[in-house]
Amino acid sequence: MRIHHLNCGSVLTIEATYDGPRPAPAVNHCLLIETDTAGLVLVETGLGLGDVQDPRGTLGADWVAMAQPVLDEEETAVRQIARLGHKPSDVRHIIVTHLDVDHSGGLPDFPGADVHVLASELDAARFQAPSFRYRPAHWTHEPRWITYASEPASGEEWFGFSAMQPKGLPQEIKLIPLGGHTAGHTGIAVQDGDRWLLHCGDAYYYHREIENSREVHPLLDIVQTSSQVSRDLRLGTQARLRELIRDHGDQIEVFSAHDPWEFARYVDDVTQAGRLG
Repeated sequence: MRIHHLNCGSVLTIEATYDGPRPAPAVNHCLLIETDTAGLVLVETGLGLGDVQDPRGTLGADWVAMAQPVLDEEETAVRQIARLGHKPSDVRHIIVTHLDVDHSGGLPDFPGADVHVLASELDAARFQAPSFRYRPAHWTHEPRWITYASEPASGEEWFGFSAMQPKGLPQEIKLIPLGGHTAGHTGIAVQDGDRWLLHCGDAYYYHREIENSREVHPLLDIVQTSSQVSRDLRLGTQARLRELIRDHGDQIEVFSAHDPWEFARYVDDVTQAGRLG
């Protein structure tokens, strides 16, 4: 498999809490996976063409005012995938950590894809939308939803975490439920050679939260605490991620959805990452 790291939607610029990293726009960190048997797999979708063209209508005026998205069409997943030489129809599967507005905005750009999500997340989105968090414009095209229980019945494990095998996808891709942020939040693990990548979505927002310093980002922490569905579950998830890094850091790379300094590990220039693919 070949894995591309894409920023599918820059939002407001933030500063690190320590000397070193320069300020950078928060990102929407997506993965494009080229598989041998299942076509292209998109992990997260970020902001889509509809969001760029009608942000107040699709994203909502309150979210736009809060996040201050750049709204660059060239940062959308569909445009970046085209620059890599693929068609939207080549994306056969999409996996979302959850259905918050900035994670599901690109769904309409790939109407033929199967969309993998935890059932409790889809239920919550349908029940609560339209809301600040969930925007029905992102699924009015009626995606082919493939849903999973939050507690896997199979008993499969991945480094001590419960795991699920997404239907129709290779064994190198797993769903790893990471609760607390939304009703059905999941991480996505992808094997990359002899190491695993774990996309943690919004299980945490800032890399120092899962380091020994356990330091939150003052601005990002406002966002995550105001949007959590369970504080105890979220903090428990973060504690388990710290243990995972401690015990298996030589085998696993962990990153979240919005931290630009984590994203910079995989690209040369965060501010141009959407254009580079």
